[in-house]
Amino acid sequence: MCVCVGVFIVSAKRTPFGTYGGVLKDHSATDLAEHAAKAALAAGNVAPELVNSVIVGNVMQSSADAPYISRYMGLRCGVPVPVPALTVNRLCGSGFQSIINGAQEICLKESEVVLCGGSESMSQEPYAVRNIRFGTKFGVDLKLEDTLWAGLTDLNIKLPMGITAENLAEKYQISREDCDQYTYQTQQSHLLHVIPMSYPCHYTNLSHEAGYYNAEIAPIDVKAKKGKVSMTSDEHPRPQTTLEQMAKLPNVFKKGGTVTAANASGVSDGAAAVVLASEDTLKAHKLTPLARIVAYHTSGCPVPAITEALKKAGLSLKDMDLVEVNEAFASQYLAVAKALGLDPAKTNVNGGAIAIGHPLGASGTRITAHLVHELR
Repeated sequence: MCVCVGVFIVSAKRTPFGTYGGVLKDHSATDLAEHAAKAALAAGNVAPELVNSVIVGNVMQSSADAPYISRYMGLRCGVPVPVPALTVNRLCGSGFQSIINGAQEICLKESEVVLCGGSESMSQEPYAVRNIRFGTKFGVDLKLEDTLWAGLTDLNIKLPMGITAENLAEKYQISREDCDQYTYQTQQSHLLHVIPMSYPCHYTNLSHEAGYYNAEIAPIDVKAKKGKVSMTSDEHPRPQTTLEQMAKLPNVFKKGGTVTAANASGVSDGAAAVVLASEDTLKAHKLTPLARIVAYHTSGCPVPAITEALKKAGLSLKDMDLVEVNEAFASQYLAVAKALGLDPAKTNVNGGAIAIGHPLGASGTRITAHLVHELR
């Protein structure tokens, strides 16, 4: 279905994203969600009492309070106790799904204002011992399971997700060198506002210094050697990385393959939040919207999701001024770009998950927030 006319994004904020085991490792996914949500409500001048529903994307449920993440996020923000909360898991699309669910509630007139978001603390994902609750037999050597690695593995076919990236590279004839070149571009794009006409890229100005992320990032206090400091930018980017350095890295999933530690998305921690509102609510409470949601489509793969959403909107890629595609792996991104014929000068212009990081449940909301602010 298409989203009906009258669903608006009032505000969009996120935390800076931290590296795996980095400065945000002591912040739970719930803590991060709370920070992003409070910032979004404040940015949109939306009183918590106006919120009719809270929806949060989360995948790993890495802390004891994570099963209640959407409920706790709402309560910590001052949302009234009777307001319902929903946690959704569509894996890497969970943050997108929270916005879709919120839009649906507004279309169905079940809600007027929905606080949506996504959050993940991959650093806090625990180790587990299976089959121990009811005792073990003498001599059984139980193993600790890395639930983070297990969660990134398709146990249906017993292969890690990186093999999908390798399969795409083979299908679309994408080389290791192509992946490293794109990785270099996206790392530089996060630091520099890049218009990638061709390799080498053409740099115009510094993204951070020019304020490309100021509108979306809500600084967060983190522990330092001397008290606390304010974290204002993403921790994961490595703009100093060179092609020569990347070429020396070993393949991770397949001998002679394309995926390395450099050209895959960063395992990281972070959260993002957006406030959705109906047109009537905008008028009644004098709220200023950032954007209107026109259409959406859900699919198991990004290419049909994009083509079908455009079809529903009666638009084409040529009508788009900017495009964002999640960078789970460089080969996956390049396969999507090749299949759709994406214009590199319009796509992921300030870098993507390879540089910024990919906290699973948060990325969809992060991408939406950045696209909204960059369009403006």
